[in-house]
Amino acid sequence: MAEFNRKEHQMNDAPAETGKPWNWQLFPFSSVKAGEDALYVASVGYGVYQINSEEQWMKLGAGMPQSAMVNRLQLQSSVLHACTSEGLYQYTNGEWVNDGLAIPCYQYRMLGGTGYAATDYGLWSNSGSRWEKTACADKRVYDFMNLPQYLVVGHESGVALYDRFMDEWSEFELDRAVTSLAVYRGHLIGVSDRGELMIGDKKGRFDRIRFSKQFIFSIVAKGKDIYVCTDKGLFQLAYIRNQVTLLSVKLGIPVTDVDLQGDNLYMATLFQGIQMLDA
Repeated sequence: MAEFNRKEHQMNDAPAETGKPWNWQLFPFSSVKAGEDALYVASVGYGVYQINSEEQWMKLGAGMPQSAMVNRLQLQSSVLHACTSEGLYQYTNGEWVNDGLAIPCYQYRMLGGTGYAATDYGLWSNSGSRWEKTACADKRVYDFMNLPQYLVVGHESGVALYDRFMDEWSEFELDRAVTSLAVYRGHLIGVSDRGELMIGDKKGRFDRIRFSKQFIFSIVAKGKDIYVCTDKGLFQLAYIRNQVTLLSVKLGIPVTDVDLQGDNLYMATLFQGIQMLDA
C-alpha cells in the first residue's frame, strides 16, 4: 500500500453498483484494516470495500446479506473477517461465507489457535468445527482481550475479568457499556458508550474521564502505542506527570478507527473518507 494517496481519499470514482450516490460526505466509515497489498474499509450501512495500490475501489459484496450492518473488520493471517448484525463472515475465494455464527457480532480475534467472537449473547469460542458459549452469556459483549493471566471482556454494563491462575471470574459493574479495550502501562483502559475513557486503578476501581467534551469512539493498540479515536480527531494516550492525557495526531476530523502498515497510519473518518499519515 505504499502508493496510496497521502491526501484524504475522497471516493468519487467508486463503482455505481452500490445503488447510492458515491459521495464521501455522506459515507461514514467505521473500520479500516491494512493488508500488504490492499486496504479494507467498512461502513455500518454501506458494506465492505477494498482499495488496491492503484487507488481502485471494489465493493466486496458477494455472499453478504443486503441487510447486514458491518460493525468491525478483522484481518489476521491475511484472512478478512467482518463482524456484522447478521453474524460473523469470512472473505474466501471472492465471496463472503458465514463462519458458523449467525448472531449479531461486534469483535473477532484468533487467540492461541482458538477463535473468539463478541456477540449479542455473550463471548463465544471455536477451537474446532463448532462455536460454543464461553462467558457472559446473558450480556451483550462488544470487545475482549487475552492477557497472560486474564481474559478481559467489555460488555453492556461494564467489564468481566477471568483470572486463569485462580480459575474465577470477577465482575465490575460500571453502569456503562464498555465497547473498546486496551492496556496501557499496566492499567486496563476502556471506552464507554457515552464517549468516556474508563481507566482502571489496579485495585478494582475505574475512573471515568472526559476530555474537553470530546466523544471517544474507540481505542486501538498498535505496539506500545494506544490510539484514541474521537469526534475531534485522532490522539495518542500518554502519561504526563502521572496524569493521563491525549497527544494530538490529527485534529479537526471525526476518526472512528485506525490501522498501521509499515510507516503508514490509515484513518477511517466519518466525513472525509480514508486518510493516511506517516506513523
